[in-house]
Amino acid sequence: MRRVLAALSAGCGRHKAPYEGKSAAELERMLRDADPVVRVQGAAGLGELGPEARAAVPALAEALRDRETSVRQSAAAALGRVGPDAREAVPALAEALRDLEWTVRRQAAVALGQIGPEAKSAQPALEKLARDPDHLVRRAAQDALAKVRR
Repeated sequence: MRRVLAALSAGCGRHKAPYEGKSAAELERMLRDADPVVRVQGAAGLGELGPEARAAVPALAEALRDRETSVRQSAAAALGRVGPDAREAVPALAEALRDLEWTVRRQAAVALGQIGPEAKSAQPALEKLARDPDHLVRRAAQDALAKVRR
């Protein structure tokens, strides 16, 4: 039994994520795929690249308007992981703070916090979001405000 557990913990049977090994350009193309699962994977892969995905910021900002909630949420998460280099997406993220889905509003607030002081222009929208009916959204807005104000 000990050997089985050791083999499993060593990565035996690990599946590769669909975005692993893809370039930023390939991942950006995935954002335009007809399949929402592929679009989510493209955003997730760009998020994994972090600041290296800065060239895809406009495409990620556009994905914040996707019809699928999971795509919008993943795009916001990816923009946050790009960090301050995603400053040109601040207006789109501020708009996403008004999304009908609480998960998107929360993730947009988190992303703005990760962008930091470069997202100062979103402060009024974050202040409004700090009164959101959902407590997780309110908390994310409050945390983001603290980071944006620095």
